[in-house]
Amino acid sequence: MLDIHAIAVVLSVYVVGVVIPGPNFVAVAHKAASTHTADALAMVAGIVVVNLFWATCSILGVGIVFATFPWIALAVKVAGAAYLIWFGGRLIVKAGAGGTATVDEGGPTAWQSFRAGIATNIANPKSMAFFAAVFAAAAPQHVNVPTFLCMLGTVAVVASSWYGLVAVLFATPRVATRYRQWKKSIDRVCGSVILALGIRQLVR
Repeated sequence: MLDIHAIAVVLSVYVVGVVIPGPNFVAVAHKAASTHTADALAMVAGIVVVNLFWATCSILGVGIVFATFPWIALAVKVAGAAYLIWFGGRLIVKAGAGGTATVDEGGPTAWQSFRAGIATNIANPKSMAFFAAVFAAAAPQHVNVPTFLCMLGTVAVVASSWYGLVAVLFATPRVATRYRQWKKSIDRVCGSVILALGIRQLVR
């Protein structure tokens, strides 16, 4: 029997967690505006897969694992911070490299974009903290299989809808053109934000 209350609580908490901008939002928006809709949606798919992984771990008790083995949480935290620092620094460096801002026709394949989505989200401290704390607290400790599957379905639908909307919006000709006109400045800002998030995660 479905636990409708538990699913509703998870939905309300997860919607708020997803729509708050973070590294995932920045990565999808940048990918959509600088490449193609298909590549951005492939990145979204990678992000959704990782969200499903974190949601599964949260429901099954990842918070307990981190509490019992704090070194695991520390290792994930450091690895995630290092990736964000590298990603942000790379955006800043590429923004300063010059060149004409155009859509890269020879850019990454859908598979590469999918893997980039996985890498971005698995190293995203915002996702890890949210699922390990807020999401885990919202989800009941014991759920039956139908409720568990519905919770995962909720995560998949919400994440796909939100990040898919971001991808489609930023890939529209008008937004993409604006991005290319201001590419250097936008990339520097996005890179600085991601870099700051990585440093913040490392020193906290």
